[in-house]
Amino acid sequence: MSNDSGAYEVFRDPWGIPHLRAADHLRLAYAQGRATAFDRAWQLEVERHRAQGSSAAFLGAESVAWDRFARQCRLADTARRCHEALDEDTAAWVGAYVDGVNDGLAAGAARDERFARTGLTPTPWEPWVPLAIWAATHVLFAGFATKLWRERAARALGDEAATLFATDGPGTAGSNGWLVPGDRTATGCAIIAGDPHRFIEDPGVYQQIRISCPEYDVLGLAVPGVPGLAHFGHTGTAAWAITNAMADYQDLYVEKLRGSGSAVEALGPDGGWEPVHRHTETISVAGGDDVEVEVLETARGPVIVRSETGAAQAGGEAGDATAGAGATDPAGARAGAGAVSNEQTLSLRYPPRVREDLGFAALPALLRARTVADIDRALDGWAEPVNVVHAADSEGGLLHRVAGAVPLRDPANRLRPVPAWDPRHAWRGWAVTPAEPVQGFAVMANARGIASPLGVEFAPPHRANRIRELLSGQAEWCPKAMADVHADTHLASAEPLLALLPAFEELTPAGAALRARLLAWDRHMAADSADATVFAAFRTATVRRLAADPVFADLWGAPTGPEVFHPWLYLVPRIGYALEGLLASPLLPGLDRAAHVRAALEETAAAGGPDTPWSEVHRLTPWSALPDTEAQWPGLGGDHDCVNATSSVPGFTDLTARASAARYVWDLARREDSLWAVPLGADGVTGSPHHRDQLPLWARCELVPVVTDWTRLSKESI
Repeated sequence: MSNDSGAYEVFRDPWGIPHLRAADHLRLAYAQGRATAFDRAWQLEVERHRAQGSSAAFLGAESVAWDRFARQCRLADTARRCHEALDEDTAAWVGAYVDGVNDGLAAGAARDERFARTGLTPTPWEPWVPLAIWAATHVLFAGFATKLWRERAARALGDEAATLFATDGPGTAGSNGWLVPGDRTATGCAIIAGDPHRFIEDPGVYQQIRISCPEYDVLGLAVPGVPGLAHFGHTGTAAWAITNAMADYQDLYVEKLRGSGSAVEALGPDGGWEPVHRHTETISVAGGDDVEVEVLETARGPVIVRSETGAAQAGGEAGDATAGAGATDPAGARAGAGAVSNEQTLSLRYPPRVREDLGFAALPALLRARTVADIDRALDGWAEPVNVVHAADSEGGLLHRVAGAVPLRDPANRLRPVPAWDPRHAWRGWAVTPAEPVQGFAVMANARGIASPLGVEFAPPHRANRIRELLSGQAEWCPKAMADVHADTHLASAEPLLALLPAFEELTPAGAALRARLLAWDRHMAADSADATVFAAFRTATVRRLAADPVFADLWGAPTGPEVFHPWLYLVPRIGYALEGLLASPLLPGLDRAAHVRAALEETAAAGGPDTPWSEVHRLTPWSALPDTEAQWPGLGGDHDCVNATSSVPGFTDLTARASAARYVWDLARREDSLWAVPLGADGVTGSPHHRDQLPLWARCELVPVVTDWTRLSKESI
């Protein structure tokens, strides 16, 4: 599409949020791409290179692990295939967005000194790049790496312990969401509110934006680099929002390989040897030597972990040590515990590569939605990731459903890596995603519920229960009152640990005083609470003492294998997040939980207790491709099981890198009464006026008003 600036207009509200108006939907997609490139050129180029596995070329050796995974996983190739399969209209729409990005990158890059600092020069995007960014953003979303941890735990503690560390707690992603029907609001129309929980990044992972043309006028939260408003949007008469369904829809297969060079074969489910695609790619590394990457793909999917034993063999059968136990052993041969990802050759089977579909046709359909029925139909084409959805319209329509592609297969596939040569582990079609009527408040907080048949591990019910409790407190809700729900810091998961304290006898005076203080605590991880800080110190001591117990000795070692999976494979965080369940589990009878908790209480008491407000130690630490070492990040209230879900890692750190990546309140009575906020701001350029202007408000769980009146916006020259 040609750069016809007269065909669209750019406006800004007081927070620098772009409001775009164009003559038709293709020019609008172009405008969205161009405005995003102007505001976030650095972010777009980082995400493009990460999706292509080329980020180490300007970010250095620390990015090699991700680049290797992206290439082995074949993210870019998957995106190309999915793009080729798009219908003509969707392809044109995505292409218009890419044209806008390409026309805006130079001006955007000129605003951001990080390009000069790293020597990165923007290059034109190809039409499939938005699909690659979407795939890269969500490939780890469903947490298939948890299967590596379950395998590791089972090898160390026995098969019955595979789900011992099932946290029913946070992984890499979660969210809150709630739908208040019109009979519970002041206006008689529904309100949808909530917040997606992700790792906080600088620039932010969500972009506030409004896009308007004669066909539609929609505002919401976009993923930079992807056209439309996939996850959160308000069309004026209808609105939708999502949370992670916690569904399991990606499988790991233990592969038995033989051969070398280009003549590699894999043992298939029919007992025969199948050809394996193989080629090599080269990762360029800034300040370092190039890295060669072997890319293999079996009939199941790309090989993302290669057994060192198998890879070292030249000719003959590669991988015999991996699968030597044969098909009777569902996990392959029993390698030493702690070396799971190093001693198995694993392929990844994931729906977008199998179906050649990332669900992009749903995105323009959502923009055109006027009713809940329109949203429902659009979501029938949703693919990745699998979400729980709330939707409502101004006529009283309500929707609570799951959307996405979940394969039908043997239940064992959901738990651990399974043998590729066993036919019972093949995929057998696709699950029907459930829906249910909205009765009273509809709440989604990653807990067991509507999506239960599709997953294994879910969040504990604490956030969902607390939201329902808070919503039940009044009958005439309005948008502004929703900030109180967002800000709630009650930590129900503290109770099982604190419940052990009354039984302890003969404590030291300091231990008895600390026990009394903790039992009198109101269980709120409030920003100004010193009691919350003391509880966190006690919890940390408990987690570390449990982790040091000899029963877990075979899990103490550092993870091996690909670095990208290491966050899932450390013992201390696993115990920290699974603490509530571990304290009650009948497994591991030799683990004296009460003794460890008592010792942790005395340890914390002897240390004097960090008598400082929680926000002094619970500080935001966002991820950035080039960290800003001079930035001063705020302290926060909340914790991982609070509605204000600012996740620390119990036993490891009180800092938080994962929290609400945005907050929203969609009012179906008057869209102009809606509210939203992001952790930083609308502009991705460090030091610009709107880069971090929302940060202080976000830290206090306050929201900024949505502006819909064009006369209250400032028109920008383009």
